[in-house]
Amino acid sequence: MSAPIVAVIGGGQLARMMQEEASALGIRLRALVEAPDGSTAQVTADSPVGAADDAAAVRALATGAGALTFEHEHQDDALLRELAAEGVGVRPCPDALLLARDKIAMRRAMDAAGLPQPAWAEATGDAAAIRAAVRAFAAEHGWPVVLKTPRGGYDGHGVLLVRQDRELEAGRAGQWIDAVASGGATGAGGSLGGGAVTSLLIEQAIPFTRELAALQARSPSGQIASWPVVETIQADGMCSEVLAPAPGLDPAAADEAARIGREIAERFDVTGVLAVELFAVEAFGEPTRLFVNELAMRPHNSGHWTQDGSVTSQFAQHLRAVLDLPLGSPAPTADACVMVNLIGGIREPDDGALARAMAADPEARIHLYGKSWRPGRKLGHVNLTGPAGSEEDLRERARAVVAILRGDA
Repeated sequence: MSAPIVAVIGGGQLARMMQEEASALGIRLRALVEAPDGSTAQVTADSPVGAADDAAAVRALATGAGALTFEHEHQDDALLRELAAEGVGVRPCPDALLLARDKIAMRRAMDAAGLPQPAWAEATGDAAAIRAAVRAFAAEHGWPVVLKTPRGGYDGHGVLLVRQDRELEAGRAGQWIDAVASGGATGAGGSLGGGAVTSLLIEQAIPFTRELAALQARSPSGQIASWPVVETIQADGMCSEVLAPAPGLDPAAADEAARIGREIAERFDVTGVLAVELFAVEAFGEPTRLFVNELAMRPHNSGHWTQDGSVTSQFAQHLRAVLDLPLGSPAPTADACVMVNLIGGIREPDDGALARAMAADPEARIHLYGKSWRPGRKLGHVNLTGPAGSEEDLRERARAVVAILRGDA
């Protein structure tokens, strides 16, 4: 059999983990990487260096590929549309990918689909106009409110909780508003995310009891496979832990979360993995309420557990889906699976940390990304599986392994 080629833009850990599954499936992965020694380039033979907005590099990448896909949403929309018009299999398609890249476009689309989400508004203009828009929104929906940059934010960047009116004049909220009003400030330093920022998204702050993620994959021919709905735990705006399936979740809420994911995938012609991040509001004796938070159209941190807790991992499924191959089973292989992220700590771990972590818990599945240490950087994750009801024990064990890998133990 000739090996199909999947071209992926991006050279971080997601493409690296796609490569692991591509090798097993006999698929040739060709990745456009940011640096020759980056996470993906270390394990992928065909890894030209280039930027996502370099038309020549992207065209060369896509030549002969059965599909062009992505490990991040920060793409050149005009270029992708040109390629799609020329017959390149851009998956997900540019119209769908826009909903993951532009939060205002996503909010409009969710409204059009009648799907539940926080109240929202867009603020543009000079600083006075933006502050007036935020105050008017808060007068209707109450404080606190959430400010977001429509594009470029990730892992907590580009998201700011504003608790009261006076914060609009000073502090980070005031700085954000002044920067946006000054004519499209870029997100230098990460506070505003990345890229030019010319407006702000205002959102109602939902008093959620926990966060959920519904993952599914869809092929161009319309086949859909959904994994169990999971609970995600955030730290400093970054996913730190995932519990699969979400413990104690009302079955009706789990079904509704999965339905929302399927509807988004079908209505907006999403191909590949789709992660729908949701807020859940749970109250005793009342139905659980769900609100769509954000979308990702690629393998996602909330799906890393599938590598060791599901028949088909999200990385293998994404490759199958974008090539329009039959999808694999998303069924869990254990009653419970826990993922804990390895985030760079305050000091670099010594050379013996990996061996000590392996010895500490031989059942732990350690996944490292080949990245150099830096405080706050995603360096890997640890998965553990077990019987129903063992989630807390699994979390403690996985945290202990991560602590050793971080150099904290």
